[in-house]
Amino acid sequence: MAVRQFEHFIAVDWSGAKGARHKAITMAVAHAGGGPPVLVERDAGWTRGEVRDVLAESLPDNSLVGLDLGIALPFADEGAYFPGWDRSPPDAKTLWALIEAICVGDEHLSVGSFVDHAEASHYFRRHGGREGSRFGAGGATGGRGRLRITERAQEEMGCKPYSNFNLVGAAQVGKSSLTGMRVLHALRGKLRVWPIDPLPHNGSVAVEIYTALASMAAGRSASRSKIRTYEELDEALGNLGSETLRKTGPVDDHSSDAIVTAAWLRNAARDDALWSPQALTPQIAKTEGWTFGVA
Repeated sequence: MAVRQFEHFIAVDWSGAKGARHKAITMAVAHAGGGPPVLVERDAGWTRGEVRDVLAESLPDNSLVGLDLGIALPFADEGAYFPGWDRSPPDAKTLWALIEAICVGDEHLSVGSFVDHAEASHYFRRHGGREGSRFGAGGATGGRGRLRITERAQEEMGCKPYSNFNLVGAAQVGKSSLTGMRVLHALRGKLRVWPIDPLPHNGSVAVEIYTALASMAAGRSASRSKIRTYEELDEALGNLGSETLRKTGPVDDHSSDAIVTAAWLRNAARDDALWSPQALTPQIAKTEGWTFGVA
């Protein structure tokens, strides 16, 4: 028997970009009873606050929510998120609280105050060639920045993860993750976040996802994980055993990421091994978290 039985599988493709509304933020829902995943759309795009409110107040019972963002920063490599800073938090939840405290005045759940903070900025690579003196610490190689244990495991699966301390370039994930941590802080007491919170016996749960893993499970390669036509999207859904959308023409990759990942979550949630990764220790769980789907 699977570890948990969920009724709804929700994938959220996230964005840390400036501004209020973002076409890049997409949400798709798949149901345990079958059928193709369905996009939950906003005409002008979602705000981060609207997603937060749905997860806090309108989430269907017994949902598994996949969030395409890093739920914490690297810790294990140096025994701290920010080695040498006396405000460096001891665990992920305290990290979320620190980011929120510094950014409480930033609009749209943005994080400019944190990445430009006099002390925190030393650990990030920012635009304009501003690389903090501690960005490449912790054994980072190739200028990519520090990685979590789960990201090292992603590398072994053929992926190329980027550091959450990197805020520059098309592949940067730093601002998405940091803005997401503000949302996670707001959801404390309302939605449990695995594995930072133990998997509960009932109720809804959020997990970190990496949409490339879903695409790979659907028959794509890591280098061709983005899907930009409905024909390719239906092929991927079929490979996951899902009913297809039966549409033709172009589709934006944010929508296809969410749709494919919702279908993948419906399958992956039944795999007990994905809830018990070999490298996931209690210390890593509470400090770095994990990416669901990395065994």
